[in-house]
Amino acid sequence: MVQQRFAEVVTAGGATVAYASVGAGRPLVYVMGWLTHLRLSWELPPERALYEALAQGGRLVRYDRAGSGLSPAVDRPASLAFELEQLAAVAATLDEPFDLMGTSMGAPVAVAWAAAHPGTVRRLILYGGWARGGDVSPPEVREHVLGLVEAHWGLGSDVLTDIFAPDADRATRAELARYQRACSDAATARALLALSYELDVTGYLDQVRAPTLVVHRTGDRAAPVAQAHALADGISGAELVLLPGRSHLPYAGDRDELVRVVRRFLGLPVARRRADGLTARQREVAELVSQGCTNREIATRLGIDERSAEGHVERIRLRLGFRSRAQIAAWYSAQRRH
Repeated sequence: MVQQRFAEVVTAGGATVAYASVGAGRPLVYVMGWLTHLRLSWELPPERALYEALAQGGRLVRYDRAGSGLSPAVDRPASLAFELEQLAAVAATLDEPFDLMGTSMGAPVAVAWAAAHPGTVRRLILYGGWARGGDVSPPEVREHVLGLVEAHWGLGSDVLTDIFAPDADRATRAELARYQRACSDAATARALLALSYELDVTGYLDQVRAPTLVVHRTGDRAAPVAQAHALADGISGAELVLLPGRSHLPYAGDRDELVRVVRRFLGLPVARRRADGLTARQREVAELVSQGCTNREIATRLGIDERSAEGHVERIRLRLGFRSRAQIAAWYSAQRRH
């Protein structure tokens, strides 16, 4: 079983930052979004699957920003300068240039780093990001969400999870909301969310020299696709790849296609995919759905737990663009006839 290797580093300003590595070889530094927890995220099967896939054939390095996850809080306001200070401390542990991937609010941070430190970045990947946080949503919406997080962190996390992962099933969304609350307290959550709205890297875009991939889901409800165009248009030679889907979280929705796009850009081997997009296990599950089996019956037949069976059915539905089990059953029956 793949295991994370944990360590800590101290920034120039004295903040302690926890980071984790998986794999070996060419490093990919992954700047995560909003709230993170290195240990708990590894326990979420969809999120762990994303990191394991990105780490194949290389070394994936992630870190918790101050006040989130395993990194202790500090008496300093959130800012782009502090974000870059933390990234600098992690980058200093590497003795070679690295690939850099920023997701969500990590994307503008990665842009600023690549612009300021061109010699350190081999390739730059920006997923679900933005150039100007003030353009992500109208001011009244931002104030409402910030107020909700500050006044009622439980309800706030539920609302944000519905925005971040609308394609996930109800049980997964509930788990993600609990995960957010476990990452930090309400004050830190609000401060980092406010920072995400304040980040503006439009002035850095034309200074980025690394080959850049901008990848975004067209229906992303947290970061409008217009921001992907703004990033790609502003960075010379940037490649823009738009994927279908509404989920902002990279591991929600069609995670496998996102991984393929990223690995292809990095020049790493890409897993082959069946014409229908399903894995062998998913085809087994689809066959049992066509036979009218419940999730519990599928779990029993395949020797897996019921929750895993539910996850398989949900991924099949999303990958094939269906809304119901009945559509999966009809599709599988049609496949058998041809």
